[in-house]
Amino acid sequence: MPRSHGRRAALVHPDASEFDVLDVLHALSDPTRMTIVQTLRADPERACGTFPVDVAPSTLTHHFRVLRETGVIRQREDGNRRWTTLRLEDLDARFPGLLDAIVSAYDHQTDPASA
Repeated sequence: MPRSHGRRAALVHPDASEFDVLDVLHALSDPTRMTIVQTLRADPERACGTFPVDVAPSTLTHHFRVLRETGVIRQREDGNRRWTTLRLEDLDARFPGLLDAIVSAYDHQTDPASA
């Protein structure tokens, strides 16, 4: 059945037991997606249009989908806004310390003061 105008497709959120480490690593290999994750570490919930990234809306939607379908983020709809949170507890339960290690390595790599 075709989707009616104005209705979004249902959001897919895997159970933590379904997380795959290689999928998570792939999701976190993109600088835009890392910016989204770092933003959520500082601000636990944000509306989708408020992230400090410079990409087209359709590209941002793609990045959110990759993060959501691998279990890195959770999104919820509230009226015409979509809110995003980091699934840190679920990630830490499945892969203890993985997200912290990746974010730390990324920060070290991208911080000119640490070079």
